[in-house]
Amino acid sequence: MDGDATEVIRVRGLTYTYPKAEQPAVRGMDFSVGCGEIFGFLGPSGAGKSTTQKLLIGLLRGHGGQAQVWGRDPVSWGPDYYQRIGVSFELPNHYQKLTGLENLQFFASLYDGKAADPMALLDAVGLTEYAHTRVGNYSKGMQMRLTFIRSLIHDPELIFLDEPTSGLDPVNANKVKEMVLDLKARGRTVFLTTHDMATADGLCDRVAFVVDGRIVALDKPTELKIARSQRMVRVTYRTEQGGLADAEFGMDTLADDPAFHAVLRDRQIETIHSREASLDDVFVEVTGRRLA
Repeated sequence: MDGDATEVIRVRGLTYTYPKAEQPAVRGMDFSVGCGEIFGFLGPSGAGKSTTQKLLIGLLRGHGGQAQVWGRDPVSWGPDYYQRIGVSFELPNHYQKLTGLENLQFFASLYDGKAADPMALLDAVGLTEYAHTRVGNYSKGMQMRLTFIRSLIHDPELIFLDEPTSGLDPVNANKVKEMVLDLKARGRTVFLTTHDMATADGLCDRVAFVVDGRIVALDKPTELKIARSQRMVRVTYRTEQGGLADAEFGMDTLADDPAFHAVLRDRQIETIHSREASLDDVFVEVTGRRLA
């Protein structure tokens, strides 16, 4: 393997401007993705997320700066590159007249190595009973799940996922998330592009906030939230009349706070929570914007 074995993706000073565009879509990005990491790329539409992903996939050329995967520019890899990566696009793109199983079998035939069992993949995302149904009769959510498992058919080392849970109900979204975590457990590297903060928070080892073609924050989700959390504890307890009441106490003085101890001693405690910021809260504070 070329390059540092612990570093799959390396981006330094990356820029890109579309032909005839007045402003660059990507403006000097710097980040790395380690082997076996789930790396989240978060931001609103038009932030430069998909452009960066297309550069790393090798679908766009003519960038400035450095974009390397396994130590080489994606374009310089040639066809062998696509034997090693998987891509799940945001919008489904299947052969509509073929069945789900036939789609997977066709794409499996394009790769040199041993393919995964297509029926096992269909079963993993709840599509077993629709294996022999034409994809043109699939709902959008079903097509999204098929797009996801198609990216895994050749057991790639690096997987690019663009909004993998978009349009999915909670049950099927959880199935996809569990499969992403299983990829990590097997040592695969995942580059996850999304504007869904909850998905990123639950899956990613690190996240990058992208706005106007730039990375404005990059760290572990927990570190980002802790750095911007209020050091307060909120206690919800039962009143003498049986209703609910809340009280807040400073986290750093809990051990010596008589009011806090009185509530613990005299009231029925229902919940105790720290005032941790959500990832969405952090994004708003860092960027001044809210994701749709």
